[in-house]
Amino acid sequence: MLAIALESYAAANAAAEDEEAEEAESEQLSLTAAPPALATSAATQRVAISTEAGKALALTLDDSAIATPLKDALANGRVAKTVHDLKSATHVLREHGLTLEGVQHDPLLYAYLLDPTYSTYALPLVAFRKFNLKMGPSPAEAADITLRLTEKLSNEVDDAGLRKVYDDIDLPLVPVLARMEETGVKLDCDVLADMSRRLESDIAAKAREIYDKCDFEFNINSPKQLGDVLFNRLNLPKPIKYGKGKTISTAVDVLEGLAAEHDVPKMVLDYRQLSKLKSTYVDALPALLNSCTRRLHTTFNMAGSATGRLSSVNPNLQNIPIRTELGREIRAAFVAEPGFVLLAADYSQIELRLLAHFSGDKLLVEAYRTGEDIHTLTASQVFGVPPLMVDAEHRRRAKAVNFGIVYGLSAFGLSQQIGIDTKEAKHFIDAYFEKYSGVRGFIDSTLEQARRDQKVSTLFGRVRPIPDIHSKNFNLRGFAERTAVNTPLQGTAADLIKLAMIRIDADLRERKLRSRMLLQVHDELVFEVAEDEVDTMKRLVTERMEQVHELKVPLKVEVGVGPNWRDLE
Repeated sequence: MLAIALESYAAANAAAEDEEAEEAESEQLSLTAAPPALATSAATQRVAISTEAGKALALTLDDSAIATPLKDALANGRVAKTVHDLKSATHVLREHGLTLEGVQHDPLLYAYLLDPTYSTYALPLVAFRKFNLKMGPSPAEAADITLRLTEKLSNEVDDAGLRKVYDDIDLPLVPVLARMEETGVKLDCDVLADMSRRLESDIAAKAREIYDKCDFEFNINSPKQLGDVLFNRLNLPKPIKYGKGKTISTAVDVLEGLAAEHDVPKMVLDYRQLSKLKSTYVDALPALLNSCTRRLHTTFNMAGSATGRLSSVNPNLQNIPIRTELGREIRAAFVAEPGFVLLAADYSQIELRLLAHFSGDKLLVEAYRTGEDIHTLTASQVFGVPPLMVDAEHRRRAKAVNFGIVYGLSAFGLSQQIGIDTKEAKHFIDAYFEKYSGVRGFIDSTLEQARRDQKVSTLFGRVRPIPDIHSKNFNLRGFAERTAVNTPLQGTAADLIKLAMIRIDADLRERKLRSRMLLQVHDELVFEVAEDEVDTMKRLVTERMEQVHELKVPLKVEVGVGPNWRDLE
């Protein structure tokens, strides 16, 4: 077994020296914190290798005779290797024109599989957790620790029954994501520049509305000044909670609660939304374009979510709002190269379909098998009216119940969401469980298992600890119970789309198609598709996503094609 560590990782290791506790983990320690496509060839000059615990060798990756055998070994798929954070290592070595083959072990992925609740899995932090060891900046030490961690964590993965998840999902996904990160996505900066100018005008106009309503000007972005205006000058009811520096909170939930009392809190919320869109996306995205490719290269984090979902950073493309017109307009700036179009494939109601699969509820299963509208069905069952008599309001309320059940929605939460009193909302939820008794059984059995094992798992065996399931703190215990019920659904959805990505990527390469996978956003995949391959890609993607794994109900994918990420048909 050949353990490999790159010198660029040693800098991250040195940064970890200053961390006194795991709770103080910070983003700069993550080896995937910087977009790989922005890396330069100077990022690493040396590599360390180890084949035996306690021994390691570091040498320069140059044209010398001593480096040649190492370069050959890196590219030799028959030489078994281990490297911490394979995806980052792949990018760094590619900057030097080197390929990395034969990697069978990644301690980062092992550590994440064993306990996905940490915020980062940088090598020094994993070493500290497992060996109570503080690492120095030496790449040779990193190689040695990588080898020792591999042996320990690999055995733990086997003992925990997680080997199949690692072999079938996590490890094969690494090169897929590396290719997506390297490809990037094209951005139309003119669209964003025009949007920026309009937003600047809209923000100024909204500020003027607020000033006119308050009869004087102040710094809307200052929580202290805003609090003074709302609670002293306008005499709105003060919240119990406080912000930083003992300032009365003006957080979103506080302003939302005050919006019914006065126009200004709603205006401030609108002002903040406009400002956030402008600063976080409209103005920031063009600045992140790669100077060489002129494309936007995000970094997909495989170990950033306790549910198994992928996250993205620098930039985070998974939080672009799509329910507002302005949010959708940002998506219009994501475009295809000449001769290509964008294709997006989105799983339809995948968590509700998984709820039907896990619960085996006869009504839900039959509805999805026959293609019946699930929200109309729920409205009919809960409100006791024939499906043809279900109106838009019935369906809206049923939709809130359907999706809310998956996330442990309470009667109070439902009442706030659809504008009814708590008693009526409780009646809706009780009626739901009376009709969908299989769902009630699934929730009860899942909670029983979580209380017994203090963990839950996905369909494929990915595990999430639920340590607070017995907490005496009502809020912590309630959150743990909601997490226990939702994780099997959300985590399985994440595993399914990962499997689909692996198989689609293999098809693209095997068939030598010019189309490329660009983005994964929760239940959606985005591709840049050659115009003469659109029909082929529609069939390929739909088939791979819908047939990724046999369930009690069919999976359904909605596919759209267009010139940009917004205008898809």
